[in-house]
Amino acid sequence: MSAYAVAHLQESAPHPDIAEYIERITATFAPYGGRFLVHAAQHEVKEGSWPGHVVVIGFPGIAEARAWWDSPAYQEIAPLRARHIRGDIVLVEGVPDGYDPTVTAKTIREAAPAE
Repeated sequence: MSAYAVAHLQESAPHPDIAEYIERITATFAPYGGRFLVHAAQHEVKEGSWPGHVVVIGFPGIAEARAWWDSPAYQEIAPLRARHIRGDIVLVEGVPDGYDPTVTAKTIREAAPAE
């Protein structure tokens, strides 16, 4: 089952460390089967607010995503970003093939108080 590293990064001033981070990051996730799915793209907010940028890196599975995050190669460059860009980053599993959201809806209905 696929997994994703999703980052919501706040606006930041240009800095050489950020450029270096971007230049080096692909080499850190490629050994784990990672690839950019969203990077340096415009986004359109439909509800709420979402200042900053969205980055999504796809992985074959959560084990690979965790291994990338914990890898010495990534941990070496992470401070280049963290010193200059605030943000939230999560690792999340995707849904399996054939996922049926109505199963989740049924669980919610069963747990909800009767009206």
